[in-house]
Amino acid sequence: MEKKKLVVLGGGESGVGAAILAKDKGMDVFLSDMGTISPHYSAILDAENIEWEQGQHTMQRILDADEVVKSPGIPPTVPIIKAIVERGIPVISEIEFAGRYTDAKMVCITGSNGKTTTTMLTYHILKNAGLNVGLAGNVGRSLALQVAREQHDVYVIELSSFQLENMYRFKANVAVMLNITPDHLDRYDYKMQNYVNAKFRILNNLTTEDAFIFWQDDPVIQSQLRQVTTEARMYPFAEHVERDTRAYVDDDDELVIYTPDTSLRMPRADLSLNGLHNLYNSMAAALSACLLNIKKDDIRNALSDFEGVEHRLEFVADINGVRYINDSKATNVNSCWYALESMPAADKPNVVLILGGKDKGNDYSEIAPLVEQKVKTIVCMGKDNSKLLDFFAGKVPQIVDTHSLDEAVKACAEAASDGDIVLLSPCCASFDLFHSYEERGKLFKEAVRKLRQ
Repeated sequence: MEKKKLVVLGGGESGVGAAILAKDKGMDVFLSDMGTISPHYSAILDAENIEWEQGQHTMQRILDADEVVKSPGIPPTVPIIKAIVERGIPVISEIEFAGRYTDAKMVCITGSNGKTTTTMLTYHILKNAGLNVGLAGNVGRSLALQVAREQHDVYVIELSSFQLENMYRFKANVAVMLNITPDHLDRYDYKMQNYVNAKFRILNNLTTEDAFIFWQDDPVIQSQLRQVTTEARMYPFAEHVERDTRAYVDDDDELVIYTPDTSLRMPRADLSLNGLHNLYNSMAAALSACLLNIKKDDIRNALSDFEGVEHRLEFVADINGVRYINDSKATNVNSCWYALESMPAADKPNVVLILGGKDKGNDYSEIAPLVEQKVKTIVCMGKDNSKLLDFFAGKVPQIVDTHSLDEAVKACAEAASDGDIVLLSPCCASFDLFHSYEERGKLFKEAVRKLRQ
């Protein structure tokens, strides 16, 4: 019998993992990347004897595939994908591919903001409770690689809209949707509904045995739920109790979690993560843990000792009485809103806010009231800051136009005084000046620490 021919597009974490799983399942595998594959991944491919190419796509070889696994970063509109689809070759995601080869329980988390924190917190709860749990998707390592070589009983998976696009038969056991606000609209023809449709693919194939956890007060989620149907059991969370709410804070400022098999309470003050957005993240993680029958004390302990996520409201340093906060992961406007909302109230505006980067069709009006209330200076940091300068003119006492990270941090140090907060929460993707939000955050932390010298 002829081997199945699988082509993997993209030589990063997900692509290399998919290639290894395909090889282990006896397929004829070829990996192709139009860019440059890092030495780390090329060495793995060589060690596994997987054929690969970089800097080009050999069309004849690719269009001979029985199926293609596509990296989530490749848009469906690029010529290579169009050619594959026209040839009638199925295109799937690494998550879809990996899901075929495991019976593990899947806790899948999506949303415009808070995905990584909620995923890491859920993983922290389950791991500390002694479960054999894997971390995958946008964080952690490739799901396909773990399915091939490790075999966990449960996976906690962060899913972006890009990953959900090419998932068809994959099924979550617990699906979590934190919120939906405009993001990546450049990928979705600047149509919000296209983005919403991608997010809601997390409900694909859910049965009466499965659970859907969601923020009850998100208007976009509520609107879409009126348009779609799901058999899943519903577990909404909200700040205060409403109809059917399964997680909320009561009048005694206690977090209440309620599922058919578990009823859990703990003081909100005991949560390790601060801010309203992190309350929601904690609720979603706690509901997921309850549905997996984790002991109440294990959940309480993990919610109170979790240390947070790098580049998400991460304290960097206190220099001359000024607190520097790295929120480089805030790549959209709503994420910045949550960051500003969590800044402590002061007698007068005391935040120096760094904004800027690759604008994805942003509407800054959402953060304007908080900016006017809390921000004394905006430091723009990007190749082209004209949209930011135009929008925020007159809304804050001072705006500074900079075009590099060092220049921006220097401007912040000059604008801030004792008692102020410098907040990097850019609202934008990092790709104009940096390779990733992680690099942006790392370099910001380095630049801040140099201020001490």
